[in-house]
Amino acid sequence: MSEHIRIGIAGYGNLGRGVEAAVDKNPDMTLVGVFTRRDPAQVTTLGADTVVRTMTELPSFTDEIDVLILCGGSKDDLPVQGPELAALFTTVDSFDTHARVPEYFAAMDAPATAAGTTAMISVGWDPGLFSINRLYSEALLPDGDTYTFWGRGLSQGHSDAVRRVPGVAGAAQYTLPSDTAIDAVRSGSRPVLATNQKHTRECFVVLEDGADAAAVEQAIVKMPHYFDEYDTTVHFISAEELARDHSAMPHGGFVIRSGNTSTEASQTIEYRLALDSNPEFTASVLVTYARAAHRLNQQGRTGAVTVLDVAPALLSPKTPAALRAELL
Repeated sequence: MSEHIRIGIAGYGNLGRGVEAAVDKNPDMTLVGVFTRRDPAQVTTLGADTVVRTMTELPSFTDEIDVLILCGGSKDDLPVQGPELAALFTTVDSFDTHARVPEYFAAMDAPATAAGTTAMISVGWDPGLFSINRLYSEALLPDGDTYTFWGRGLSQGHSDAVRRVPGVAGAAQYTLPSDTAIDAVRSGSRPVLATNQKHTRECFVVLEDGADAAAVEQAIVKMPHYFDEYDTTVHFISAEELARDHSAMPHGGFVIRSGNTSTEASQTIEYRLALDSNPEFTASVLVTYARAAHRLNQQGRTGAVTVLDVAPALLSPKTPAALRAELL
């Protein structure tokens, strides 16, 4: 398993920068370049030698890119860009609107199947790594309940969704888990918890000049799939406060399953992430799954796939023999 995988980056925000850094840490990969909707001359990359081109040039690179990593937002970018680019490239993306994953899977599957490409969707830590841990724990403890907690941390997808609300000039959104709920779950009591009992959401918003604060707040708190099921607080702040107090992007969370293997024996499985940089970690997951997407495509697996379809060995640059000797 020593193939050199040629990576392209579509979109260059925080996630795109993280992908550039992650590719540099994987010696079996090389970066072909960044493709952006902005003027390439206005984009400053981490690497001085990183080539930046316009998105309109991508169709000319189908023979030079093995995997294109899509770094757009889930709300507006990926639903449009994803199917278009999956018709040209094997892709990996971090689509994270849980309720719309089946719909997005179908939208990516058709063009990828027709083109003979592989579209790895919803890759990250949730959906992504947390999804795998939910699957493992539910399979291992069929008599049980699974709970997922996120935060405290800044959500890239939710922050992006807030920034797309008319009248918003800038925003950061934090997800806050309930300590009371976490303690109840860890106790093994298997509580029944409503969505708003597990988390609250907090938004810090900079308004555009002349924007109606009340209208912006209502658009946020009633947004389907993002805020409508949660107790959400919106704070209006200055651009200076946003830059000063909300530029860091920590995040993390837990997947916990409590169950019984017999009447007497209660078992708990817990998986935890504590992240200094949400986009950098998400980017590392995307790059890891780019390796798997390339290998799956080489094996003839086309169409849309998810992290649940990937064997663990496909993620590693090590040979199967090395994995058996070192990790089993």
